[in-house]
Formats: sequence, C-alpha cells, structure tokens
Amino acid sequence: MRIQFTPSGLPVLIGSVPLDDHREALDLIFAATPEIPLWPQLPGNPLEQMMPQFAEGIPCIREENLTSPEGRILFDTSGPDFEARQLAFYEDYMAAHEQPDKLAASRFRVSRERAEGLYQLVERLQVGSPDASRPAAVKGQVTGPFTMLTGIKDGLGRAGYYNDTVREMAVKGIAMKAAWQARFLAASGLPVIVFIDEPALAGLGSSAFISVSNAAVQEMLNEVAEAIHAAGALAGLHVCANTEWELLLTSRIDILSFDAYSFFDKLAALGAALHAYLDRGGILAWGGIPTGNAADIDKESADSLVRLWEEQAAQLVRPGRGLPALLRQMLITPSCGTGSLSRARAEKVLALTKAVSAQLRARHL
Repeated sequence: MRIQFTPSGLPVLIGSVPLDDHREALDLIFAATPEIPLWPQLPGNPLEQMMPQFAEGIPCIREENLTSPEGRILFDTSGPDFEARQLAFYEDYMAAHEQPDKLAASRFRVSRERAEGLYQLVERLQVGSPDASRPAAVKGQVTGPFTMLTGIKDGLGRAGYYNDTVREMAVKGIAMKAAWQARFLAASGLPVIVFIDEPALAGLGSSAFISVSNAAVQEMLNEVAEAIHAAGALAGLHVCANTEWELLLTSRIDILSFDAYSFFDKLAALGAALHAYLDRGGILAWGGIPTGNAADIDKESADSLVRLWEEQAAQLVRPGRGLPALLRQMLITPSCGTGSLSRARAEKVLALTKAVSAQLRARHL
C-alpha cells in the first residue's frame, strides 16, 4: 500500500551538492530542508556521477578505470561468459521481485562506496536530532533508465537504448535498485519518496532520438515507478529542461519535478492534462528556484520568487482549485541540483528554497 503524504508547499532538494564531504553536505541539507531531507550526491567523486552510481551488478555494463581521467563506462555483451552472467542476473531479479526481503543482500544493493551520503542519511535519521521535530518524509533518488541507456554506449558509440538485451537488463536493474533504496530509507520510520532523475528526457522529440517511442519510454518509467510503489514509497520523476510533458503526466509517477523558473509556460500549456494529473492526486515539485544560470541566482530574492510563483500559479487556478489548493499539492524545489555551482551560489539556492517555501506556506496555507 502506498504512503499517504500531503506536500503542502514543503521544501525539498534535488540530489547533487558541490562539496567533497558527505557529513558537511548533510549539515547544509538539514539546515535548509529539515522537513524532507535527502541524501547528497557529490559529483566530484567519479563513483557518484550519474552513470556509475547505479551501474553495479548490471552485467551488461562495463566500467574501466572510473577513478582515472581516462576511465569510461560502456555496455558490452560480447564476453564469452556473458550468457551465464545474464542468466544469474535474471535469477537474482526474479528472486528479489518475488521475495522483496531478499533485496537487502542482493546485487541490487547500492554500495556504500558509491552512495556514502545515503548511508550517512539513514544513520543520522535513526539517531535523530534532539532540537528538531521529525521530518514529514525522506527523499532518495536514482538515475532514470532512459538517462542511463542513452548515456552508456558501446565501443562504436551506439547507445544502449537501441540494444534490446541491454535495455531490458538496465531497466530491471534500476527498478530493483530503486526498490532496494526505498526499503533501505524506510528504516528511518518515515514516509519515503524516491525520485527518478531523467535529464536525458529533455532530448525527446529531437532529431537525436527520432526513433524513440514515447510509449516505450513511458513503459520503462512505469516499471521503475511500480517497483518503488511495491516497496511502499512514492515515485517522483525529475526533468530539468523541456520535454514531452504529457508522457509524464499520464505515467504512473506520483510527483513530477520540473524547472518552473524556465519552463512553466511549456507545462501550463497542457492545461487539461495537467489538471487531470492533479485530479488524480498527482504532486508537482515546483522548481521555482533557479540553478541553471548564475545571473538568475544572483538577481533573485525570496520575495521576487514568491511573486513569480503567485503569478504563475494564478494561471492554473480553476473553480475549486485556488492558490491554497494548488500549494497543498506542491513541493518547492530548486530547478535542478546544485552540484555544478560554486559553494556560495549553492548555499544561496538552498536558503532561497527554504525561504520561498516558508513564505508561501505563511501566505496561502
């Protein structure tokens, strides 16, 4: 059974932070978003970048010297023992799928070496904080299947998405890793949200992906979302640019995370589909705090971003769905992660997220 969760304009972050110490990153996260903390991804660590972080245990993915400048990650099904490794993978998948208790010690577990922040977050939540109330939820994240499959290529530069064997293994591997993470975070005793991070979806509809079927992409995303649901968590999906929004609004996700600062008009244009999504209880993670342009970060304030939210949200008002009702179905977030920013700008983004959420809740709830 899925968790009951009302977002009510609470603040939450996207995973990456421009630091090299997980404990310090968690301190910043808990200061900015204690209501829904998440685990930090530190992209300066090669093992915590989007492709390698969730590649362990998927035998069609090969890694070479990831910690060196010449390192690379690719797909390869040519080895003489690949069929045996493929069979072992599917045996493990079926065992974990049918008996979820087996996930904890399975190949789908994400190692501490690749997700130190995840382990530190759970440890911190289990200890608790004497000067703070319990969070409303806890958030994790996983690299989405489309981003993984278009990011890994073979030796000739062909994307894994176009290889049926690789595509099926990667989707099922990511689905089980997401389920493992949901169960691992549930040890905190809090409601769990797991975001599927899909920056590559910004390419849908372009010439680069002209042969990609929207229906096939939705099927992949639904498989990961359903694995998260089966683990008792909510499934979010994060895209940091424009995409085929209707595909996502009609998928099985619970939370749509989008860059409202730059692309609100694109999503708002799909009025009927957007309101149908909200009618079924869907949540919007409103990326109203800019991260993509340094000048935008520097010029904005909490007051200016609150005004922007009110101007944009007013365009979505319908009979029976005013600003308070809209905010109750929203989280307030940065437009994307802060991993590529300077520390000073990242700290401003986190502070703005906290302040904008607080002001909106005070004004409208």
